[in-house]
Order: sequence, then C-alpha cells, then structure tokens
Amino acid sequence: MDATTPDAVPPPGCPAHAAIPLYGPDFAADPHAYYEYARTYGPTAPVELAPGVDATLVTDYATALRLLQDNGTFRKDGRRWRAFNEGLVPPDSPVVPLLAYRPNAMFSDGAEHLRLRQAITDTMSRIDTSRLARSTEQISDYLISQFGSRGSADLMADYAKQLPLFVFNELFGCPADIGDRILFGISGMFDGINAERAAEVLFGAVGELVALKRSRPGDDVTSWLMQHETRLTDEEMVYQLSLLLGAGAEPLRNLIGNTLHRIFIHDEYARQGGLLDEAMEDTLWENPPVPNLAPHYPAADVEFAGQKFQRGDLIMVSFAAANTSPSLAAARQSGSNRSHLAWSAGPHACPSKDPARQITLSAIENLLNRIPDIAAAVPENSLTWRPGPFTRGLTALPARFTPLPAPDRLSAADRAPADDRTEQSGTARKAGSTGGWSRFLKWLTS
Repeated sequence: MDATTPDAVPPPGCPAHAAIPLYGPDFAADPHAYYEYARTYGPTAPVELAPGVDATLVTDYATALRLLQDNGTFRKDGRRWRAFNEGLVPPDSPVVPLLAYRPNAMFSDGAEHLRLRQAITDTMSRIDTSRLARSTEQISDYLISQFGSRGSADLMADYAKQLPLFVFNELFGCPADIGDRILFGISGMFDGINAERAAEVLFGAVGELVALKRSRPGDDVTSWLMQHETRLTDEEMVYQLSLLLGAGAEPLRNLIGNTLHRIFIHDEYARQGGLLDEAMEDTLWENPPVPNLAPHYPAADVEFAGQKFQRGDLIMVSFAAANTSPSLAAARQSGSNRSHLAWSAGPHACPSKDPARQITLSAIENLLNRIPDIAAAVPENSLTWRPGPFTRGLTALPARFTPLPAPDRLSAADRAPADDRTEQSGTARKAGSTGGWSRFLKWLTS
C-alpha cells in the first residue's frame, strides 16, 4: 500500500511515522483521538491491530459505504489474507481467532454467501417478538434479583454481560452445561485472552448443541436453522450458530453497557422523558459496541480511495470513525438518526439488528423501571475501557441505588439442583450446576 505520512502530532501511545496501534490502554482510553489522527492520512490509514498484525483502516463514511457495498472488487473470504498466508502474522496473535476463515456467512462470497445468509435471515425472522420480550424481562428480573438488595452493582459484570448471553441461550435452546461453555468461549474470543482455547471451547459446545438438536429438535433457533431448506451440514450448523451467538451476544453486552453509560453521563435523556431509543441510537453513532471490523480483501491489485492495494491485503472498516466523520455532521443533524454504520451495510450487514434493538431497549427499560434511582457510583473519568480493536466496552460500570426488598425466591445455593431440561451427567452436571445459565434455569423453575 502507498501511504503519505501526515505532519499532525499523534496521540499519546501512538508513534509518529508508523502504523497506528489499535490496542493498549492509551487507545482504549481515547480511541477517537486515534481516529482523528488517522483521518490526517486521508480516507484510509495504516494501522496495527495487534503486535505484528498490520491492516488498512477505512475512517471515512462514504468510503466505508463504497467498500461495504462492493462485493465484486472486495471479498470476505479470510483465506485470501495475504499476510497470514505468507507467515507474516503470528499464528498465536489474539486477533487471529476473529479474523481467520470459518465456513460461515461472514467469511463467504457470492452464491455461497447468499445460501448461508438466507438460512440465517429466514430463521431469525421466525423469532416471536412477544416471546423475546418475555424472555428478556424474565432474565432481567433474575439478574436484578441477584444484586438488588445490595444497593450497588457492577452493571457490566452483573447485568450487561450476562443478560444477552442468557437471552440467546434461551432462544437457541441451550441446556445449562452447554450454555455455560458457550458464554466462556464467546467472552474469551472477543477479549483476546487465550482466544484460541476459547474458540475451541465455543465450537465444541455448539457442536454438542447441534448433535442434541439433531436427535431432539425443539421450538428454538437452532432447530429452525437445522430444518431450513438449505439443509446445512453439521459443520455449517456449528459455524453459523457460533457466528450468530458471538456476533449477537458480545456486541449486545457492550451496547447495553455503553447506552447505560451514556444515560448516566447525559441526564438530558431523563429530563426529556426517558428517551431510551434516542440514547441507544446516539450510542450507536458515537460509541458503537463493535468499533472496527468488517475485514475485506481485494480480489486483485486495485487502487481504492487514492491508495494502491495488493490482492489479499487486509482492509477493515472503522464504524466508530466513519460515524463521526466531520463531513457527516450536517447530514446527521438533518437526516435519519439510523443511518449510522454500527450494524454495517451492504450484503453483509447485520441480519439481527431488530432483535438486538429490542433486547437492548427491553433490558434497559426494565432495569430503570425496577430501579428508578440507579446512578453511576464513580466519576466518569475513573472508568476504564477494554483494550483491543474489535470491542468497545467498559471493564466495569459501578452503580448505586436504594436497595430493593430481598426477593422471596431462595438463592440458587439454597435450592436443590433439579432441572429436567439440563439432562446432564458426570462432569457436565458438575460444570452446569455452578454456571450462570444453570443458576438462572433453577431460579426460573423454583
């Protein structure tokens, strides 16, 4: 790639005259300073996703749309990644598990992509919104019951992280022991902590779920996808389900947390009548849960956005930078509040944004209704953000409130570990009886 070196002073932690690092505490603390510096290169900039992993980042809104909508010039198949194929990327890099090829809709092109995506969109369209609302409220009530009487909580660990994972486990028909391992695998992959092992745990657990539903299908997303006319193989099922679970649960964790954070520091949402939908959309514009992703690879040597790229170069989109492009400010004021790129765009746009919106709004609304005086417990400038290029979320969001009356239901530790739906045995029973999904199922049936 050809690049010009700007004269602007880089932000702290960003070396001049080098690829811009999208990791580390300095980037996590103020990513928009890095995006502003990246814009001085033009619509694209050289970045480093992790030590030894270089890429080009698109930071301009119009340029990002061109890339996302051009599936002829640019492809999604991760097997085209030139630097990885040439051994220039450390195989144990924490970003590899999220970028390496998988036989799913995210990493496919052409007819294969259409086939896999159709199976996903048809399946997700079968989700009943009333059922989803009930599930979200039940899980929200359960999580609140676990911390409500304390008068304090970490809304990331105690609420935002767990709720979407539990909702997805319910929708996908996960028994307790499988659900617990899915939660572990997804979190590890996005955090980049022992990510390769986390991926193995995730795919192994989803494989067990597929085997279970082959023998005993139910009224759930897993069974519907399995019954789709595309007749997905077991391997295809594992990777489509892992994509749906991972791409749904982890961003929702951050969207719930980031929206709550925004509500806490901008009290005008409450003064104007609790405009939760507006708070969520503003969060998607300015602090999206997945700030940088959408890997693309030129199918041939090409000139794009004033730069020359070789076939197989890794090009990614910064949804966060594109959404805050200076050229977009006037258009945002006069246009649709939903024209942001937080859900991506083009043929690979998120197929589940409507359920994601519903889960987020239901989770936040139920929390604020149950605990109307909840507020941040620490100053905003003391909060820290998880490092890494692919996720934008707080490490913790301490909150305080008037303690709620102790729940009538017994705690999970006081109840007998009986739940016919888990159907566990041996080691699986032992693991499932201590996991979060297991405890919720016991609470629900107590």
